[in-house]
Amino acid sequence: MYSTFELSFKYVKYFFTSSNGKGHGIHSPFVYQFVRDILNDQRQPDNVIAIENCRNRLKQNKNKIEVLDRGAGSRKQKSTTRSISQIAYGSLKQKKISALLYRMVIHFKPSAILEMGTSFGITTSYMAMALTNQTIITMEGAATIAEKARQTFENLAIKNIQVIEGDFDDSLPIYMNAIDQVGLVYIDGNHRYAATMDYFTTLLKKVNENSILVFDDIYWSAEMEQAWKEIKKHPKVTLTIDLFHIGIVFFRKENIEKENFIIRY
Repeated sequence: MYSTFELSFKYVKYFFTSSNGKGHGIHSPFVYQFVRDILNDQRQPDNVIAIENCRNRLKQNKNKIEVLDRGAGSRKQKSTTRSISQIAYGSLKQKKISALLYRMVIHFKPSAILEMGTSFGITTSYMAMALTNQTIITMEGAATIAEKARQTFENLAIKNIQVIEGDFDDSLPIYMNAIDQVGLVYIDGNHRYAATMDYFTTLLKKVNENSILVFDDIYWSAEMEQAWKEIKKHPKVTLTIDLFHIGIVFFRKENIEKENFIIRY
């Protein structure tokens, strides 16, 4: 994991090299529309206040829980005891990222939605509210965290979320066998190079031109940055959007030549 200083330096570099967040100077019609209609849209779930109240309560909760760390691409397991507020501080997505994913789901209406890394269910709730007639599948490796997420969904009266507990190495192949094609996948479960590339390779088996992969914390560490660089270069990937906190991957056939955009958000 990068230090605060290293991460700040990378953000400054991103800020000054990124394209204008209003779409000025972006020549791709698809990306311009993405910026105008999704990035700069202000829509939020009707119950956004209730969701954000849940987020704030989690950030202030000092109760401790035991968390099982399953490791990356291995069967190594170790338990740690941490407060809910510590976990929330490190893993809950800021409001604007959650809201962005909400608007992406509304706009693209993906055939299937998968979240890899439920955490306490805040971002899951945003996406579930975007398509209330579709079941959102969310995977969480730590049973204690998954239980807290279920409490979040119950408190918010959200019914269209299915939580799958366990190692992603086991859960992801089962999910892939159950779908015809990958819709939208938000990968936020393991910030290591090997695991990230394994998930990417597995998901590639059923992507099409409408599939969207969203990778969280692409500058979180040297490993994640390396994974992001390799993902961008993959021949199946035709378009990427770098928003610093997340990287968005498209497979659109209309992009004859690969395009990689860095956009201020």
